[in-house]
Amino acid sequence: MTEQTIPSIPAPPRTHEERLKDTLARFENDVDVWVATADADGVPCMVPLSFLRDGETFLVSTQRTNPTARNLIANGRVRLAFGVTRDVVLVEGAAKAVEASDLAPAVREAFAARTGFDPSGFATPYPYFRITPVWIQAWREVNEMAGRQLMADGRWLP
Repeated sequence: MTEQTIPSIPAPPRTHEERLKDTLARFENDVDVWVATADADGVPCMVPLSFLRDGETFLVSTQRTNPTARNLIANGRVRLAFGVTRDVVLVEGAAKAVEASDLAPAVREAFAARTGFDPSGFATPYPYFRITPVWIQAWREVNEMAGRQLMADGRWLP
């Protein structure tokens, strides 16, 4: 278990450009993300899933019968959480189910190569879900709460 160090004096807040650069680096370098969904009754579900980012969207996959898949199919609402609590990126997005047969073979291969997980190898269907970000926030300490919004209404903020 990795211990998180709590600094006695937080680093100065990053500029918008620095946060954006760090956020994009996280999307490029992280392999797994916490995926949070809820069912029609509001019962939450949060699981770690591996992902592939194509520059615009995130691609995840999970077994069709899992609560996460059922929730995404039913309402498409999702939140992704990257990082640790003192260096977090939150993404709210809209998810659409995509069958493996509807993805280009190169995309399926890229997903498997990046994540070490090939959903096509299972007898039980594992649909993919393409997540389009609606808003993105990033912050480290309380001194970065102001200006944490990087994307709103699906558009990067200047």
